[in-house]
Amino acid sequence: MGKVSPSPLFDADLLRRYDTPGPRYTSYPTAPQFSGNFGAQQLREHARASNQQEHARPLSLYVHIPFCTSPCFYCGCNRVITRDKARGEVYLDYLYREIARMAPLFDSGRPVVQLHFGGGTPNFLTPAQIADCVAELRSQFSFAPRETMDFSIELDPRFVTPDDIAELAKVGFNRASLGVQDFDPKVQKAVNREQSVEDTLAIVAACREHGMRSVNIDLIYGLPKQTRAGFERTLDIVVQARPDRIAVYSYAHLPQLFKPQQRIALEDLPSAEDKLALLQCAIERLGAAGYVYIGMDHFALPEDELARAQARGDLHRNFMGYTTHADSDLIGFGVSAISHIGDSFSQNPRDIASWERAIDDGRLPVWRGMPLDRDDVLRAEVIQELMCHGRLDYARVGRRYGIDFAEYFADALPRLQALADDGLLTFTRVGFQATAKGRLLLRVIAMCFDRYLPATPAPDAPRFSRTV
Repeated sequence: MGKVSPSPLFDADLLRRYDTPGPRYTSYPTAPQFSGNFGAQQLREHARASNQQEHARPLSLYVHIPFCTSPCFYCGCNRVITRDKARGEVYLDYLYREIARMAPLFDSGRPVVQLHFGGGTPNFLTPAQIADCVAELRSQFSFAPRETMDFSIELDPRFVTPDDIAELAKVGFNRASLGVQDFDPKVQKAVNREQSVEDTLAIVAACREHGMRSVNIDLIYGLPKQTRAGFERTLDIVVQARPDRIAVYSYAHLPQLFKPQQRIALEDLPSAEDKLALLQCAIERLGAAGYVYIGMDHFALPEDELARAQARGDLHRNFMGYTTHADSDLIGFGVSAISHIGDSFSQNPRDIASWERAIDDGRLPVWRGMPLDRDDVLRAEVIQELMCHGRLDYARVGRRYGIDFAEYFADALPRLQALADDGLLTFTRVGFQATAKGRLLLRVIAMCFDRYLPATPAPDAPRFSRTV
C-alpha cells in the first residue's frame, strides 16, 4: 500500500467530542455478537474447510494462563486470583487434553508461525512448566523455523527473574511484553501493584542479554492518583530503557463489570481534562523520542517489525494486538481463549469449571462463536485496513469483492462526510485517509462500517470501553 499515515496530532476539543464507548476491533464482528448456537461441530466444519483451501493458511497459537497471585485493581482481564501453585499443574493437565483434541483437526503440514502466552500472568507458571507446555504444542503441531517465528509471552516483572528469562529464551521465546502501568509509588499503591524501577529494568536488560528481539512495555493513563508530572517521570524512565514497543492504554473504569475496580475511589481518578493531558503527554514524549505511532495505543521504534509492516502495508490486528502475521488461522487454548479459524470465530468458556467439564466430557470446549458471512468478511477487511493503516482505497475493496463501494456502503458515506467536516479524515482521489488529528480516533471512523452497532444502543447493549 506504500504511503505511511501522518503522525498523530493531539486536538483536545476533538477528542472530547468523540470520546464515546466503542469496540476496540481486535475482531469484527466483535465478541458480543458471538452466539451459543455455534459449538464444537461448527468449529470442526470450519477447521476442515480451512484445510481444504488451495493454499491452507499457516497457524498462530494463543495460550491463556488465567492465574494471578494478587489482584491489580484496574484489571479487566479474565483471571483467577490464587497463590496455590498446584492449580497451575492441574490447569496444564486440562490444557494438554484440549490441545490433543484440537490439533488433529488441522493438517500437519500447516506451520505454526506465531505462539503467544497471555493471561492473567503466564509467569504464574515456572519456566519448566512453560517449557513443558511448549514441548506439548511442538509434539502436536509443526513449528516453523525458530528464526522466522514470533514466540511471545506476557510477563509480570514482579514475579520473574533474569534467570527465568534465560530459561524462557532457551525454550524459544524471542518477544516479551512487560506490565508496568506507572512507576509513581502513589499510583502503584492505589492500584495494588507495587514494583520497582530497578527490578523492571533488570528484566528488560535480561531480555536483551538473552537474545529476545523485541521487548514491549505496557503503560496505562487515567489511573487513580496519576498526575502529569508523575506520568512524565514514568515516560522518561521507559524511553531511556528504549523498549522496541510501548503500549499506552486508556484506563476503562467499569466497576459494574470488573469487581476489583470497585476498590478504586472515584475521587482518585483524574478528571476528563487531566486524563486527556496524560494522553497528550505520552504522544508528545514518545514522538520526540523517535517512536512511530502504530495505531490505537501502540508505538514502536522505526526499525521494529510492526513499524516496517505498517510502512509496507501488511500490518494486521487480532486478539493478540497488532501483528505481522496477517495470513494465518488463530487457535486459542485455555479458559476464555478465542479462535479465528477460516471464516469463523469461536470462544472457550470464561470460567474454569465449565471449561474443565467440557474436556472431562470428551468435548472441544466451545462456549460460543459465529460463522462469518460475506458481508462480515468484507467489513472486517475494511475495518482492518482502517485500524492498521488509517486509510481506505474504495476501488481496491470494490475489485476484491466485486462491489460498487459507494453503493454498497451508501449508509456509511454520510457519516464519513460528517467526520471529514470535523477534520478526522480527508477524502482522496481513491478513497479517504485519516488526518493527523483523526489517527487518535480510528475506532470512531471504523464504527461507520460496523453494521452490528445500533443507532441507539439499548440499555442492555454490550458496554465497550471509551474511544479516548
